[in-house]
Amino acid sequence: MAHNRDSSSAEQALDDVIKGGVSRPDTSNYEVERAGFQLLARHRPDVIVSAKNSDDVVAAVASAASTGTPVAVQATGHGLNEPLDGTGVLISTRQMNAVQVNAEQRTAWVEAGAKWRDVIDAAAPHGLAPLSGSLPGVGAVSYTLGGGVGVIGRRYGFAADHVHRIDIVTADGHLRQVTPDSDPDLFWALRGGGGNFGVVTGIEIDLMPVESLYGGGLVFDLEQTPGLVEAWYRWTADVPDGMTSAVSMLTFPDAPGVPEPMRGRHIGQIQISFLGSAAEGEELVAPLRELEPMMEQLQKIPYAQSEAVFNEPDQPHAYQGDNLLLSDVDTSKLAELTELSAPGNPMMCVVGLRHLGGALSRAPKIPNAIGKRSAGYLLGVLSPTEPDQVEAARAMHEEALESWSELAVGRLLNFTFGALSPDKIRAAYTPEDYRRLTEIKTAVDPQELFRSNFPLPTGTVG
Repeated sequence: MAHNRDSSSAEQALDDVIKGGVSRPDTSNYEVERAGFQLLARHRPDVIVSAKNSDDVVAAVASAASTGTPVAVQATGHGLNEPLDGTGVLISTRQMNAVQVNAEQRTAWVEAGAKWRDVIDAAAPHGLAPLSGSLPGVGAVSYTLGGGVGVIGRRYGFAADHVHRIDIVTADGHLRQVTPDSDPDLFWALRGGGGNFGVVTGIEIDLMPVESLYGGGLVFDLEQTPGLVEAWYRWTADVPDGMTSAVSMLTFPDAPGVPEPMRGRHIGQIQISFLGSAAEGEELVAPLRELEPMMEQLQKIPYAQSEAVFNEPDQPHAYQGDNLLLSDVDTSKLAELTELSAPGNPMMCVVGLRHLGGALSRAPKIPNAIGKRSAGYLLGVLSPTEPDQVEAARAMHEEALESWSELAVGRLLNFTFGALSPDKIRAAYTPEDYRRLTEIKTAVDPQELFRSNFPLPTGTVG
């Protein structure tokens, strides 16, 4: 932010009107307010507005717009790819974490800073569940704006398919209530187009009549079961839509804190989430059990414990990752994927495949910007990464994914962790949808005030 008289005056005015708080690099709480889950990239703005309500967001956006200052938003910071560095206004929505459940309508109003854990806990007493992701600590709104592939996705589709209303502060400093009737273009774009169009302060979403699931994990020693991924892939061909599953491979360090059976081993994990009885689930996973897992944790669990399916780290750390949407899986390439995650490589790499299809392949009742629904699988690569390893990690991931390019139909932006080129962002959408998104971006944010993690250009796109 250029500290001219106009911008300094605008900044000072924020201190007088913001209820939640304003931080700057020389204030004691600045480091706390800019912290997020992703430690590899962190915002370093001129000003942080810790919004307490929509009025704070309106004031922050209006102030930034008056001086043409870029704006970024952070709730939890899991997917931070494009940080503000030395300029701009960061709006932190962490204080805006209220959730209101309408059990009769099976809906929830979710404020911008709420995590999926907040929504899950509010819905559970009513026998309901949101279309949350594998880690309940992720921000619910940002996850949904990016699409949202959850643990019951094959049964119900993307989280963005089940949104009724979105409240957003646009670049003109106005709070809008966006619905399919009030603004069909913006409503379409927001569900899948991410944070390109303003600061979302809350969304109304569907809740599903789900109290529990049969799920957890099967753990294998890949030295003993080298054909694990191919076996899982062939198993997925006949499972019902109520079965959402994935497989991941990684080498666990030989270190304290790692469960003894997995220390230093090359491990394959099959994650299971089935909406049905335990007996039905047992019957479905029987072929996988024939592969003789070294450990298993499959049982009927309340949806409130759905994090047990993927059992992902819930503490902030530094990481880099990328993905491809695949039309199918080439079994001749699976040995290479297994080797990528094996011991002895220069960097640790977690390799995963998620089974898509089912409701994820079907268009929602009200269309949105999520395309590439023909994909049957999602291939992801992720590495814990120190700052001096960024280029090496990116090169390793790009080389691994390049060999799958013939089967690639696009990528999911919510599963990208690192700086993205314009071509990679474009690849997430069909050409028609990308053009429409940029037209809507141009209409609502012509000065590109909002430079999100997945920034869309303004102007005419060929």
